Amino acid sequence: MALSNNDILKKLRVALKLRDDDIIEILQLVDYKISKSELGAFFRNNDHPKYKELQDQILRNFLNGLVIYKRGVMDKRPPKMEKPE
Repeated sequence: MALSNNDILKKLRVALKLRDDDIIEILQLVDYKISKSELGAFFRNNDHPKYKELQDQILRNFLNGLVIYKRGVMDKRPPKMEKPE
């Protein structure tokens, strides 16, 4: 059985010891706004009436934001070195 996007987010949350506020902050780093109640819907059991499936776009934004959160903003790449002839 494959992991759902919800399962992936749950496992990352536990492994990285993230709170809801941390996840909201991470998503804001990539200009994605989400409320605590919306976020809470992703962590509910799938049989709960207010359960919401985590879309690929939100998980992708979270992962991109997580890179910035952990490493910082990447500066422009240095210019390529020219090969001597």
